[in-house]
Amino acid sequence: MIMGIKQFNGSYIPIEDRVKFRFNSEEDNEYPLWLTRRVTLFILAATEHLVEKRLEQKHNKPAAKAIAKFNHDTIKERANFDEEYIPASQFPLGTDPVLVMDVKCVMIQIDRQDVFSLDLILPDGADLNLKLSVPMMEVMRLLLERLAVQGNWGHLPLNVPEQNSPAQNEMTPSFSKEKKNFH
Repeated sequence: MIMGIKQFNGSYIPIEDRVKFRFNSEEDNEYPLWLTRRVTLFILAATEHLVEKRLEQKHNKPAAKAIAKFNHDTIKERANFDEEYIPASQFPLGTDPVLVMDVKCVMIQIDRQDVFSLDLILPDGADLNLKLSVPMMEVMRLLLERLAVQGNWGHLPLNVPEQNSPAQNEMTPSFSKEKKNFH
């Protein structure tokens, strides 16, 4: 079944040294997840790499890197982390966050558009597959980057500025109403 993602939300939980990540769908489903440092940093590195590799098909490596950074900076300027997260009423995985054990990420084409296919491997081999447009993945990356900075998780794939204000407990980025798909 294909559903549209409405919102991402996340918070760094120091006592767990993990990110509590959740998203809700237009179908009023919510998916609460635990992301470890390893999984979070892998998502950041893999998605950055895949964007650059796709751009290298049309541009040389330095130009591809510059274009990727420009696109990411544009998303960063437009992102609004002050939106209130609206919890859903249905929880297909349960109300407690589920630990993401591993992740696989590839870029595919759907209707001649680049889409990230993000497979989140859950306990007992279960798999949650998200299909995200490049702009939506950029918003997700930005949220994860901010949370990784809060966790002081070291080197990040992109240059993430430190926040001057006290870290928020919870962040919910807003993005355009473009239809987002996941399985």
